[in-house]
Amino acid sequence: MKETRLEANLKKEHGRGASRRLRRSGQVPAIIYGSGAEAISISLDHNNIYHALKREDFHTSILNLDIAGKTEKVLLRDFQVHAYRPEILHLDFQRVNEKEEVQIRIPLHFINEDECYAVKMQNAHVTHIVNEVEIRALAKEIPHFIEVDLKDLKAGQSLHLSDLIPPQGVTLVNLLRGDDAVIAIAAGIAEEVEETPEVVSAADVPTVDGKKPDEE
Repeated sequence: MKETRLEANLKKEHGRGASRRLRRSGQVPAIIYGSGAEAISISLDHNNIYHALKREDFHTSILNLDIAGKTEKVLLRDFQVHAYRPEILHLDFQRVNEKEEVQIRIPLHFINEDECYAVKMQNAHVTHIVNEVEIRALAKEIPHFIEVDLKDLKAGQSLHLSDLIPPQGVTLVNLLRGDDAVIAIAAGIAEEVEETPEVVSAADVPTVDGKKPDEE
């Protein structure tokens, strides 16, 4: 489990006006909550957060927020962006206890699609039904993604949540609820082209002297 460290400041003023002033100064307002402790308001450098959010693993990593000499271990739970400007408006972080399980959504990485039997041999195409799943695990054991191997998928077949192999200690929440949802399907007709052997007429077979039967 990767951990990332970020510098943050306590947010001393509250309200929309204070948040707008923070944004104009290059900061992003945020809140930390959870673990039975009081929620606190903070701010972080906008450029650092803007680039961090582009990293897939940032969304599933334990984040160490250094605030006034104290470190808070958190997970990113939500963020808001401006409707048309490349601007982060707000972030929500949840405190984590490494000894307690948390639920979080993580991405699926589909591999071997080009080598998939359905695609390569049956001229079918693969459709990804879902691209992320909700899991339950200890915070320190949260994987950044789960791989989905499509290599043996054939036309007309589908893969379900029960076909995934999550790391040890990771549980798929939907399966706990009895929902074995489809995650990918190979659309197409399960037909393979076979070469038809050429039929040779007896009349076309020459005799020992080189003549065909009908020439004798």
